[in-house]
Amino acid sequence: MKSFWTVVIVIIVVAVLGFGGWKVYHHMTKQAAPAQTVMAHPTMKPQPTMVKNSVYMMMPAAKLGNVMTDSKSMTLYTFKKDTSGVSNCSGACLKLWPAYVAPSQTGTFPANVSVIKRTDGTLQYAWKGMPLYYFSKDTKAGDVNGEGFGGLWDVVKM
Repeated sequence: MKSFWTVVIVIIVVAVLGFGGWKVYHHMTKQAAPAQTVMAHPTMKPQPTMVKNSVYMMMPAAKLGNVMTDSKSMTLYTFKKDTSGVSNCSGACLKLWPAYVAPSQTGTFPANVSVIKRTDGTLQYAWKGMPLYYFSKDTKAGDVNGEGFGGLWDVVKM
């Protein structure tokens, strides 16, 4: 009879509080909520996960995990010859690896994002102080063709 009333109470709690009540009940009884598995169809394109800011998103990339992209899902990279706050990519390098240009140095930026001023005066976004770039050979959203390029370029992994 005790289990009957437990079930009745759980049904009432779920009806009144919604699924949140179900989570509370399971937390209180130290039981795990039922696992849910989401299976993606093999031909479906991975969908980007928008981080709540206008500077970057996270997008799953095969074998790399979540990578940083701009708002159009174009992959962002760092250059090993850069130092914190300083870009060492110019000339031919900059043609192959365009800077992720920032419109302004002022404003509120997400954690770990800053804006640096390049020697040519343009503003560039940086991640943890390291300037961010695109790879000109990435032609469509989600491409990661620059990963490991020349042993000097890395996709920003989230």
